[in-house]
Amino acid sequence: MLEVENVCKEFKLYSRPWHRLKEIVMRRSYHRTHKALDNIAFSVASGETLGILGRNGAGKSTLLKILNGVLLPDAGQIKITGRVTGLLELGTGFDPNLSGAQNIVGNGLLLGMTRQQIEERRASIVEFSELGAFIHEPIRTYSSGMNMRLAFSIAIHADPDTFLIDEALSVGDGHFQQKCMRRIKEFRAKGGSIIFVSHDLNAVKMICDRAIVLSEGKVVANGHPEDAVNIYNQLLGADDDDYSERLEIEQKGYGSRQAIMESIVFKGQNSQSTILANGDIGTLEVTIAAQVDLPDVSLGMMIRDRFGQDIFGTNSHYLDHPIAMVAGERKTLRYRFPMRLAPGKYTITLALHDGADHTINCYHWHDNAIGFEVAGITGTFFGGICDLAATLEEILALNETADGAGSNANTQ
Repeated sequence: MLEVENVCKEFKLYSRPWHRLKEIVMRRSYHRTHKALDNIAFSVASGETLGILGRNGAGKSTLLKILNGVLLPDAGQIKITGRVTGLLELGTGFDPNLSGAQNIVGNGLLLGMTRQQIEERRASIVEFSELGAFIHEPIRTYSSGMNMRLAFSIAIHADPDTFLIDEALSVGDGHFQQKCMRRIKEFRAKGGSIIFVSHDLNAVKMICDRAIVLSEGKVVANGHPEDAVNIYNQLLGADDDDYSERLEIEQKGYGSRQAIMESIVFKGQNSQSTILANGDIGTLEVTIAAQVDLPDVSLGMMIRDRFGQDIFGTNSHYLDHPIAMVAGERKTLRYRFPMRLAPGKYTITLALHDGADHTINCYHWHDNAIGFEVAGITGTFFGGICDLAATLEEILALNETADGAGSNANTQ
């Protein structure tokens, strides 16, 4: 259990390093303040996973450092039940001149383990990290992925009640990331609490029970992960000067409105409805209108399943279909794609922007603009979430070919 109540944190910023000394001697202010956290409040129950989203500089890492005891808050209080450990910046708590084995002891002690506990878990830590003989090499010779392997292995073996994870899991190979995710799920199933900071939106939606969004040190959203992800995408697409205004835009979408989507129609080519079978052709028609001259407009789509996970996305930029519009012009665009998704309910999120993505100039973003349902499979049965149209053929074994050739030669 963890409760954060009205936590604030400010930093003094100096334009010159020697201004710190000058401020002490002259007893005058030579700094400006940056409010990294402003009245942050939330709670995490036992067995709950909380995601934290936000742009760079929003205060995510500062918050985790306060929760982990690395920094102290200027105001507010934090109530923690049990032990808190975490993965913050890579290499935190490691001595680069010592070997991995030696750092297991040092880092383990920092995380609150006793020497006896460290010795009892040493073999398991090394095995989970998969470092092998490299465990006896100095940390300075490790790659970022190797650092992450060892750091995660030590932290998860410290048996915390609350586990903090910053962007550290973004490095390393896919195999070890999946291994870490499985261990995180096991930890949560046993009643452990997790605070998860990541820019991997699918991971947040997949493993988090709830998510908050930070912007300029404040909590601007706190709720279901999919809703939080939508707010986070909105922040990415908003200009710095008016992001707060755009947070209040109605569910029909947000953006600069220099171009808008006026109508959206999805149906199956055969079913002529939003309920279609696997094997049908999906058609998505979107009518867009330009309010000003726009030399580069891109229409993007993202299909999500009922859990809010991204299944497939593309846009006209990637499809090499340039769109230029003048003020007052309307165009109707049609996506066509074979429906190869498994039976279930899906939604389509749409975006109008310039260039390859919506992060620079977002004209109109519409979350879950329309829904459809795949009911039944008309072709070959398959498992999973999509049909990859796989084929199978039998290949003549090499020894059979050789035997056949030998037999022919003997016959001749």
